[in-house]
Amino acid sequence: MSMRTRMAAALAAPPRLATGEEHSPSAPLSIHDMTVAYQRRPVLWDVDLDLPEGALIGVLGPNGAGKSTLLKAVLDLVPRVSGRILVYGKPYRQQRRLVAYVPQRESVDWDFPVCALDVVAMGLYRQIGWFRPVPRWAKDKALAALERLGIADYATRQISQLSGGQQQRVFLARALAQDARLYLMDEPLAAVDAATERVVIELLNELKHKGATVVAVHHDLQTVAEYFDHLILLNMRVVACGPTTEVFTERNLQKAGFASNPLVDNTLAPYQLLQFDIAKLTLEAVKEHGLSNKEALRCRNMWALGLMLWMWLGMIVILLGAELNSELERP
Repeated sequence: MSMRTRMAAALAAPPRLATGEEHSPSAPLSIHDMTVAYQRRPVLWDVDLDLPEGALIGVLGPNGAGKSTLLKAVLDLVPRVSGRILVYGKPYRQQRRLVAYVPQRESVDWDFPVCALDVVAMGLYRQIGWFRPVPRWAKDKALAALERLGIADYATRQISQLSGGQQQRVFLARALAQDARLYLMDEPLAAVDAATERVVIELLNELKHKGATVVAVHHDLQTVAEYFDHLILLNMRVVACGPTTEVFTERNLQKAGFASNPLVDNTLAPYQLLQFDIAKLTLEAVKEHGLSNKEALRCRNMWALGLMLWMWLGMIVILLGAELNSELERP
């Protein structure tokens, strides 16, 4: 039976629950035989994995691979055709208090009339109770989370008046205030400044050292080896899942379609391969020479600068050659 026929049969059948008996009940997140479709068009197919506790886990894949859908399926924000999801051995609805979510900035209505402190306090509504005023302890906890992210001075500012990096810190503060054990983050480092990126990475490592599990959708190949110790490489199916040193290989990236996926603009392929080369060099430097994260980052930046200068030099030579050729062809 062909892949397309199997997909059509699965989508036509009524939703079914998988038992997932082979998955560890102690895993922060277990997904068994999960398929998700939008209007009968599969977005995720037969996803099956267990995630380790106390780890920074990156979700990597080309555009349209289903990365955001994976997180939304875990949170029951999108319907599943089949499969079962367990959080510490129980369905998500029984474990919501253990899970915190940071959405993409593009999905937020930034004109909503709330201030930064109100947004962070929203993460505590399960403890406060619905239709009740926010008590002093909740405001203090929300303010402490904002202070941890370095934006306590903007607590009373309406969220649309914040910069992109400050907005991202507000939602990270909301997740931090929840004291969760499993954090799901949809591109927390997208379109943020360097200062915010450092703050976010420090926070993620802090959560990891406290024993929490962080699952973050990521898009920058250059920083994968530096930021994450586990990876989920995704392109509708799970291409690979495991330690970064084993998953983050050129072969797996090509299988995931980074250089050849039709959903990815072909003009980006050379840039993606360049990103991988730099990230691979960084990973090798860390493994072979025992460099610290700061030293590896410095080496990565030097390699990137050298490669970019080489590319610019090549372009200048090509342009000069074309100009010289046109001059020689003139009568």
